[in-house]
Amino acid sequence: MLSIQPDEITNILKQQIANYEQQLNDSSTGTVLSVGDGIARIHGLEKAMAGELLDFGNGTVGMVFNLEEDSV
Repeated sequence: MLSIQPDEITNILKQQIANYEQQLNDSSTGTVLSVGDGIARIHGLEKAMAGELLDFGNGTVGMVFNLEEDSV
């Protein structure tokens, strides 16, 4: 029977956490067409998906709600 010690699991998890590197993949850029009432209309994000988070580059983050033919 295989016996796994809790200390072994703890050490493995600590190693994985210590070696974790967060990576951000900035794959596309759009153009803000308009902003008003907390809503931004953006052109050029053809691959955007509903619910996806967008980084506006100034500390502002938004979420995609409407997927229209020429804008999100």
